[in-house]
Amino acid sequence: MYPLPGVGHWQDAVFEQEGLIVRIESIHIKNFRALQDVSITGISNMTVVVGKNGVGKSTFFDVFGFLRDCLEQNVRKALEMRGGFKEVVSRGKENESILFEIKFRAEKDEPLVTYILELSHSTGRPVVSREILQYRRGSRGAPWRMLEFANGRGTAVSGKVSSYEDVKKADRRREQALDSADILAIKGLGQFSDFEAIATFRKMVENWTVSDFRISEARTTEQKSVYSEHLSRTGDNLSQVAKFIYENHPEIWKDILQKMQERIPGVAGIEATTTEDNRLLLKFKDGAFKSPFLSVYTSDGTIKMLAYLVLLHDPQPNPLLCIEEPENQLYPEILEILAEEFREYSKRGQIFVSTHSPDFLNAVALSEVIVLEKADGYTTARMLKKDATLARLVEYGDKLGWLWKQGYFAKNEV
Repeated sequence: MYPLPGVGHWQDAVFEQEGLIVRIESIHIKNFRALQDVSITGISNMTVVVGKNGVGKSTFFDVFGFLRDCLEQNVRKALEMRGGFKEVVSRGKENESILFEIKFRAEKDEPLVTYILELSHSTGRPVVSREILQYRRGSRGAPWRMLEFANGRGTAVSGKVSSYEDVKKADRRREQALDSADILAIKGLGQFSDFEAIATFRKMVENWTVSDFRISEARTTEQKSVYSEHLSRTGDNLSQVAKFIYENHPEIWKDILQKMQERIPGVAGIEATTTEDNRLLLKFKDGAFKSPFLSVYTSDGTIKMLAYLVLLHDPQPNPLLCIEEPENQLYPEILEILAEEFREYSKRGQIFVSTHSPDFLNAVALSEVIVLEKADGYTTARMLKKDATLARLVEYGDKLGWLWKQGYFAKNEV
């Protein structure tokens, strides 16, 4: 993980330290597909997103993937990957801009950091019409801006920021111009050590992960022996990452193996081996058989559980992890256990999970749930913790999964 941009002592901190993680506290999204005007505040370290099919859960998760793609590529390419500006901007809002405002902080009462990104298309091509990175302590006074750009030009604070006075100094602000108006300033300036606060924020966004796990790719035997430390979005490098952890972090591998043995009946061991033709194979040992068998003959649920444990036990956890519908291919009894694994991960990094499973929700706290619904064709969002009736039902012993199944999450039905 990475230090949070801002005050100097953050520069020396690392996210692996217990109790110090970056947490998104609120997000405002405007004109991004069905998210025409959505604000969510009071977001917890573990957030579970529920809603009927088609209400915008995948679109909400794609906000993080889109921002990462804008950083890794540029705004134009990130939009083209999704059909272009007119396909991404909310229906009927083609002449307006797309806006993201994300507020986050490190725990332990560190200053609130805000990142604002506004994209427009008035010139016939997408441009970054506004980009701001700022922080403030408390609720009073104007925030101090470390970066402020529009249409490829702006100012940024250089060097290490060790105090609020450093941000205010005129000689610390430098005029800058980017190569193109569709490049994020945090990308252009984040590559240079002169802009330390921006560089650390850039690294954080680069490591946001939206998991698009695919069983067929995770179990393939055609993987080449390429060094890989972190699980990919689709899980197609599961064997490489398993081998890396096995060889370089034996205690973590031992923990993963123990949990697999506890969670999956019959699994007695897992090996990551290299064949003569340089392919990597995962072999599973079953207590009922003397010889191990290849992952291609292992159940989807077993492979998926292993992939989640590898992802959640990454020696360098992602600052933000999004997982859609983890219940697929997993039997119901394991979902409450998986929810606890996600909650344990939330002590190291923030995690968003979408689900339709009552069994998974039974292991979730009321304060962790966001409900997405559709109103007049657009997505709305509600925090369940603000629903007094649901809070009373949970206090009386009702499980969230039961309440969800009976329709109690729907607005005006409680």
